[in-house]
Amino acid sequence: VKAALVALVRNTDLLGMRQTIRQIEDRFNSRFNYPYIFLNDVPFTEEFKAGVRILTSANVSFGELDSESWGMPEWIDRERFEVVKRTARYPHGGSDSYRKMCRFQSGFIHKHPLLADLEFYWRIEPDVEFFCDQEYDPFVYMKENGLKYGWVIGMTEFMDTVATLWNTTMGFIAEHPGMVSPANLKRWLLDDAGNYNGCHFWTNFEIVDLSFYRSPEYEAYFQHLDRAGGFFYERWGDAPVHSIAAALFLNASQTHWFEDIGYFHPAVAKCPSGSNIRSKCVCDPQRSFVEKSY
Repeated sequence: VKAALVALVRNTDLLGMRQTIRQIEDRFNSRFNYPYIFLNDVPFTEEFKAGVRILTSANVSFGELDSESWGMPEWIDRERFEVVKRTARYPHGGSDSYRKMCRFQSGFIHKHPLLADLEFYWRIEPDVEFFCDQEYDPFVYMKENGLKYGWVIGMTEFMDTVATLWNTTMGFIAEHPGMVSPANLKRWLLDDAGNYNGCHFWTNFEIVDLSFYRSPEYEAYFQHLDRAGGFFYERWGDAPVHSIAAALFLNASQTHWFEDIGYFHPAVAKCPSGSNIRSKCVCDPQRSFVEKSY
């Protein structure tokens, strides 16, 4: 399987990224030797490159982002955006870079030249932990089982950050009804009254068949969202965007919960509960938050 471990990081993330690589190598990649790809909106320092290379025998690549993928489109009203930044009362509400990151992860990461030959990617981030020995290859597992999207933790979003995302999505679906999969997961996105509930897969961990993000359906959906401006006028996250797309355009059977992967991202942990898995893990299932309001 052509696959890689991919991270969008800053030079200042070196210590946290080293922790992540050490964990992944010990738990998984020392046996499978998948390459790492690190992306940054500025050039990586030699210190960063040396600091991550020394931890793995796998191939390591470093790439920069272009102005189209890391920037603000010309159709965004700058004055309106500045007002939003001043008045937003949610996490990262005043941040330009966080919004650019969400837009990049939503619509551009799979188009980066370093990912051009990949079939799958596993997204990794600094300061995460993997609690369990990963004895099988999740890329091979997904390919053999026809799976497109793999996740570990489910959350609900700060609704102020996605106030118009669902209505914008429904506008797209009204124009392209044939793009919705008959066996979709739409019900998971709605509460009992039929309103969008903000449920999403937490995308700091995702293993994805990149043919999904490269599909005409996904690309048309992203372009529709990008034109609407919600990445900047609100703070649409890549997690709800990826999750809505997966829930609507894929069959439910093409999404997969990796319940046997123990994972921690600052503040939230997932610890497998099955006794046959727990013997390979160092974590407490009682402290696991698989579905949590964010």
